[in-house]
Amino acid sequence: MISIKTDNDIRRMRKAGLLTWSAHKLVADTVRVGMTTAELDAEVEKLFVRNYAIPLFKGVKGRVPYPACTCVSINDQVVHGIPGARVIKDGDLVSVDTGCKIEGWCGDSANTYPVGNVDAESRKLVRVTREVLQLAINLVGTKKYWSEVAREMEQVVTRNGFSVVETFVGHGIGREMHEEPQVPNFVYREFLRYGDFELRPGVVIAIEPMVNAGTKRVRQGKDYWTMLTADGRNSAHVEHTVGLMKSGPVVLTGGPETSEEEALVADFFDKYRNAG
Repeated sequence: MISIKTDNDIRRMRKAGLLTWSAHKLVADTVRVGMTTAELDAEVEKLFVRNYAIPLFKGVKGRVPYPACTCVSINDQVVHGIPGARVIKDGDLVSVDTGCKIEGWCGDSANTYPVGNVDAESRKLVRVTREVLQLAINLVGTKKYWSEVAREMEQVVTRNGFSVVETFVGHGIGREMHEEPQVPNFVYREFLRYGDFELRPGVVIAIEPMVNAGTKRVRQGKDYWTMLTADGRNSAHVEHTVGLMKSGPVVLTGGPETSEEEALVADFFDKYRNAG
């Protein structure tokens, strides 16, 4: 069952969305050649903890409980890269996925950050992946069913010579990070028959295209979490939490749009810098 939110519920999700956006602003300002992925994760965790937010990823159950508040996936790592001693190098694609819960509501977002002198194919990969996410955001207010959006997303990816990862998809989100429905970035027969859903007010979804330069196939790393491209070519991952209100779609993990939201973000960073 899809959990339908009221407009007021969706407005209440905005605080978690803004803090998640702030985490990505922090990453964009911080990520650099020579730092470790653990150092990047530590900064995001400090931002969340000092703003009394619950990191959504830390402790997620698996063969090994997930140990960090971000997933930091580099180059051929598609998703779920565990932060650690790996040093970020010139030319890397650094995909960061993170989310938090504030006052009982969740926000979840991802972005891929090119670091230093990135090759032309990788720059195109990131650009196309971001364009596909923006296309989906533009379409959710105009299409009746998600499959109509997913079909156009997939077409843009394949037209550019890349592939859509099919092993992982987006998801509903609200009181919990993962809710119904599943939100694929491609179309397949079983989804059309059993999983497609109507884009109506009250639906809140995390839209997250993962795009590979080569094959769509992935493999699991030895840490039981990190997923890598099967052919070793690069991958990109972007995501926004999007709520459908009666007035139209709202990007809940987008940047501040009013003076009140700007003040809230400033307060987030004040707490990050000054507490303790």
